Parts: sequence; C-alpha cells; structure tokens
Amino acid sequence: MTGAVAPSGRFLADRMASYIDPRRPGPVIELGPGTGPVTEAVLRRGVEQERLVLVEYNPDFCQLLKRRFPRATIVQGDAYEADEVLAAVVTEPCSGVISSLPLFTKPVEQRLALMSAAHDMMHADAPFIQFTYAVVPPIPVKVATGCTATASERIWRNVPPARVWVYRRA
Repeated sequence: MTGAVAPSGRFLADRMASYIDPRRPGPVIELGPGTGPVTEAVLRRGVEQERLVLVEYNPDFCQLLKRRFPRATIVQGDAYEADEVLAAVVTEPCSGVISSLPLFTKPVEQRLALMSAAHDMMHADAPFIQFTYAVVPPIPVKVATGCTATASERIWRNVPPARVWVYRRA
C-alpha cells in the first residue's frame, strides 16, 4: 500500500515543492501524500493550507493528514482514478499536481492516463511533478507526447537518492 521505502526527506520534498508557483491561482493537488512531508514543503513554499487537496488511499494516513492539515481538503481514494475521485472537489483549474505515487508499479498506459487526467484539471502550463528513485523517467519521455519533461539533478541528500521529473503540456 505504501510505495516509498521511507518518507520523502526534506531536500526531496523542498525540490518537489519548488516547482509550484504559490502566486498561480487554484488548488494544489497532491497524490499520495502519505504522512505529509511534501505537503509541509508546499506550505513552506507559501501555498495556503486551504488550497491543498490531498488524495490518499490509506485510511490511517487520511486520519493523520486531517489532524496535521485541518484546513486542507483530504480525499480518501485511489489517485489513479483522480478524475473521478476529484470530480466534485476540484471546480477550478489547478496550479499544479504533485505525485509521490509508486508509478513504476503500474503499466505505462496507466501512468500516461494519470498524467493526462492531471493535466486536464490544471492550468495549461501547470506542472505535473513526480519523483523517482530510478535512473529512468517515471513516464518515458518518448511516450509523453505533447508534453515537455525536465529532470532535476539527483538529490543525493535524500535516502535513497532521488530525482524529480516535471511534465508540462506543450
């Protein structure tokens, strides 16, 4: 049920949050927030807690998130069904989607569908942000047609080292 080997470290969480522009209007969606280390980084970045929409599958994590972030919207559900799970919650274009989901456990087609659904909920040039421990992109660049993909340098101070990929619709 949990895809990460450990909660995201502060350096990784801060790097993921750095791609969110707190001045862009609309909610910020986080897929698979777990216990909330990336959520904290998004708040440090200057996004108001009321703008956060956290989609978590694990009911125990949902309860923890509700205690830690009482003004955020917590949605218990399958993030891979984000378009359905968030249909009644997200009523305006989002300023970004941050994902800590274990994408490599899913087929490429399902990863693409997730990213496409995320982009459909966002402003035209808003980022879909995903980290990975792997050396290859979580959504292969060659199949992410219509998108640009950029990668951060490897974040060595995270355990294990990770990289952040950002996908935007071209």
